[in-house]
Amino acid sequence: MTWPLQDALAQFRVEVSGAGVTQIPVSAVSFRDNGLVNQDMAAIVRADLERSGQFRFVEPLPARLDETSRPEFASWRSKGSDALLTGSVSRLADGRFDVRFRLWDVVRGQDLGGLSYPVSTADLRFAAHRIADYVYEKLTGEKGVFSTRIAYVAKAGQRHTLLVADADGENARATLTSPEPIISPSWAPGGAQLAYVSFESRKPVIYSHDVATGKRRLLANFRGSNSAPTWSPDGRQLVATLSISGNAQIYAMDANGSAPRRLTQSGSIDTEPVFSADGNSIFFVSDRGGSPQIYRMGVQGTNPQRVTFSGNYNISPAPSPDGRWLAFISRVGGAFRLHVMELASGNVTALSETSADESPSFSPNSRLIIYATRDRGQEALMTSTVDGRIKTRLASAGGDIREPEWGPFAR
Repeated sequence: MTWPLQDALAQFRVEVSGAGVTQIPVSAVSFRDNGLVNQDMAAIVRADLERSGQFRFVEPLPARLDETSRPEFASWRSKGSDALLTGSVSRLADGRFDVRFRLWDVVRGQDLGGLSYPVSTADLRFAAHRIADYVYEKLTGEKGVFSTRIAYVAKAGQRHTLLVADADGENARATLTSPEPIISPSWAPGGAQLAYVSFESRKPVIYSHDVATGKRRLLANFRGSNSAPTWSPDGRQLVATLSISGNAQIYAMDANGSAPRRLTQSGSIDTEPVFSADGNSIFFVSDRGGSPQIYRMGVQGTNPQRVTFSGNYNISPAPSPDGRWLAFISRVGGAFRLHVMELASGNVTALSETSADESPSFSPNSRLIIYATRDRGQEALMTSTVDGRIKTRLASAGGDIREPEWGPFAR
């Protein structure tokens, strides 16, 4: 099945709250002949960049420009813009559209380059996301994440759906539907596969799913429970929570699900394993100290050390790809809230004021965190900057929204 298409103006649903410390002022002129297509290219780029928290948009001058025009820089400087995006859309003979753009450094009066993307109607939003990535990288020096993907689970009635969507939540497509729960999606390095847990056998079983073809294979159906799969950074193995031995313990296995090797040896519940970015250690949750807390151990299960000490209930560890941060959920006075720890110092910051946050996951450039929550009485997918200053509500399918996972940079 396919998920219903979002309406063409969905990009204007982006809701941003808070204010960043330093933001680059940028303008974007409507692309020439944008009326040929059903997506506002400049508006999508604007929404992407605003969501990052690093840009502030300046309303453009009433000028008709495209990628071939040289702007009058003095006018744009007086408007307060540091950079300007221009572009155009044209129809190709084969029915596709040629989306062209150019980025200008208004302060220095320099051409920062541009590209052309010949795309089908279905890929117009992807082209806009790639333009946003280009602008982001040129102006910040870091890779943008707007053309990456997210996965999450939605429940409507008795139907559970695993969805893959653009990083802004748009273009959601059903990867799997089931009358039984689907939980714990986990992207493989490169983004070609998703591991997840399905209850279609009336017990938790781990599968791997090829996102492009829809083909899947069984990874773990051992005696007892099979849950919480996560890939290693090199994609050669997974860690998961298995109860082969009776209680939930953490195991490593080959990427095809073979040769499970027990890593934890406690009489407690050990679960939610996830590799550090360098692949040298594993974060996990255990109640071995009396309440759920986050621990860290070597990849062979050696030297487990407690990581979280504030609060008596900390779960869902999500290390950042740059190795600097650990996002997690902490129960504060009955409210489940998103927190982030700077691993070097151990300093912890609460990022949200909502009460039902869950399943944090970092963007591949470590700048944003996606999580699920209840916002103004509705299930929502949210992103937050690492400092918590900029939060954005993403487009999402209706129903009960759970377990978002941000995909990697494509290889």
